[in-house]
Amino acid sequence: MTIPWSRKAAELRTEIEAELDRRMPPESEPPHTLHRAMRYSLFAGGKRLRPIFCMLAAEAAGGEGRAVLAPAAAIELLHTYTLIHDDLPAMDNDDLRRGRPTAHRVFGEANAILAGDALLTLAFEWLAESPAPPPYPPGALALELARAAGSRGVAGGQYEDLAAEGRPCTAEQVEFIHRRKTAALVAAACRMGAIAVGAPEAVARRLGEYGEEVGLAFQIADDILNATSTPEQLGKAVGSDAARGKATYVALFGIAAAAQRARELAHSAIARLEGLPGPTAPLAALARYAAERDR
Repeated sequence: MTIPWSRKAAELRTEIEAELDRRMPPESEPPHTLHRAMRYSLFAGGKRLRPIFCMLAAEAAGGEGRAVLAPAAAIELLHTYTLIHDDLPAMDNDDLRRGRPTAHRVFGEANAILAGDALLTLAFEWLAESPAPPPYPPGALALELARAAGSRGVAGGQYEDLAAEGRPCTAEQVEFIHRRKTAALVAAACRMGAIAVGAPEAVARRLGEYGEEVGLAFQIADDILNATSTPEQLGKAVGSDAARGKATYVALFGIAAAAQRARELAHSAIARLEGLPGPTAPLAALARYAAERDR
């Protein structure tokens, strides 16, 4: 299943790519290898879904998507840092990402760690330059991303994911991992879109709830693809979840039940969009894509 409303998605992706390229340090600036490693991972062909969520959430909240380009780009920096670090030998030890060798395979482990660290730090530099409008305090955008990224979010989810390898897990434990490792950042992207255009907290909360459910559906679909796809289709290793004994919905319930759970989450997420002040059809389509994607 390709990304729906492809023209709109392509337009947003083009704007995001231009913003990232404009703001990123060039390879010609020293330290050259570090900046090359940062750009290598950032411009490796990602779908830019998290910044797209941010921009579409701004529109659903009644604002303008282009007004949130800077915070949307910051989200992509943080996401890229997580991918670089996830691929490291000490983590998932992956050799392929988006159809290319992973950063540590190209630039060495130390440089990959530094590239991830630099992208993470740069994300908050960009947010510091993008204060939130009233009724929010100026640092509200940075606060949202920090909460999603730390021990109660992505970092904590990654820890629990590694700790659970090869061990029996319950559905509650799997959901705990997925809510933090994947859903927290999607939820933050949606909340940040609303906050950046000054939407009421009630609107930001509903969009965050939408994002959390879509993020869970996205992770379940990712687990299904890991079990059923090929490296050529997916652009990264497949079959690795089962080989490492990862805690996934697929491992617990099988592919059919996992797919049904993803569809249920997408349906629930779409219901949360009802009554929002701006256009919500793109977010609804994106929820269905997250649950049913084929790459």
